[in-house]
Amino acid sequence: MKILFIGSRLYDDVDFYVKQKGIESILTESNEEAINLDLPDQVFIVPRGMDGPKQIAVTQNVDAVVPLIGIDPPLIQVAEMKEELENDYGIPVIAADVRAVELTSNKINTKKFYNEIGVATPEYQILNSPEELTLDFPVVLKQGAGQGGKDIKVAKNIGDVEDYFKEFSQALCEKFVEGSEISIEVLGYNGEYVALPPIYKGETTIEGTHPLNKVKLGPCLINGLDNILIQQTAYKVAKNLNSDGIFEMDFMYSHVDNQLYAIEVNTRPNGTRYLTNATCNVNSLCELINMACGDFSLKNVFDRIEYYYSTEIPIGNYEGPEIKEPVKSFSNNDFIVHGPEGYQRITIRAKSKKELKKFTDDLYL
Repeated sequence: MKILFIGSRLYDDVDFYVKQKGIESILTESNEEAINLDLPDQVFIVPRGMDGPKQIAVTQNVDAVVPLIGIDPPLIQVAEMKEELENDYGIPVIAADVRAVELTSNKINTKKFYNEIGVATPEYQILNSPEELTLDFPVVLKQGAGQGGKDIKVAKNIGDVEDYFKEFSQALCEKFVEGSEISIEVLGYNGEYVALPPIYKGETTIEGTHPLNKVKLGPCLINGLDNILIQQTAYKVAKNLNSDGIFEMDFMYSHVDNQLYAIEVNTRPNGTRYLTNATCNVNSLCELINMACGDFSLKNVFDRIEYYYSTEIPIGNYEGPEIKEPVKSFSNNDFIVHGPEGYQRITIRAKSKKELKKFTDDLYL
């Protein structure tokens, strides 16, 4: 089996699994000084864009392509490459198609999509000027494109809105939901979808605290909210997107309204994947490889699911006990350290809440 991987930044997350399955690995990367270039069997440095990877996939006669791209801008190019390689050359590309990317990469399109399929989302309006605002404060102002909290502002008054419009000419204006933030991964391939356990990412704040600065927990345990409802809603969204790969969905649960609200969908590897892996023993990036190899099915996923309590904590730099190999797998570890130096996070798991607290204490956290 020969697989082409696109992008080196996340490759160390799957290298152990590629070697375990005996896969011949080829990687394309546009930055010749990027990390992880020493790990695959072959590396090709190509120009930015998907023309280079597409050419390598064809000339190297690969069996499948697995993009490891964790940012939004290239996703539409990946989707277009997917359609060409699959239709013209019969090479499967494990990624979302053009329709799914167009629906999810723009927050306004996503809102309309939620309304069309009957999934609750916070009340919103499109503003072309502050004077058009009809929602009550506080509100959340966003741009159609963007990730990681970029260009998002919680506006408490009309002055905040006017300040936002000094930089932008239009805004997606959304009712601020006071409640719990939730993420969930859904895996999908060839019409089969499985929603993994949801993750609790903390409470919303007027200050707009970034999720990376919060302690997260798995599974999500919120009074009054059934995790099955989250999974069923996420499944419904993925089923209507009708595409392949990883879908990470963000939800808000309003304690006041007793309502689960869908916020957005990402069709790429995401920041909660370590915590999901810790919570249920399913590694979403490794599942992309299983899709490429023809080994993905609902039965295979469900047969491997285990249940743990887990947490993810920002630590800056890790200075605790030595990590067992492989460093990006829970198979030999009860914790994983990840993220760039100075902004590292540690993800820990245990069989019970009591064991998780003891383990956390033992790691000096």
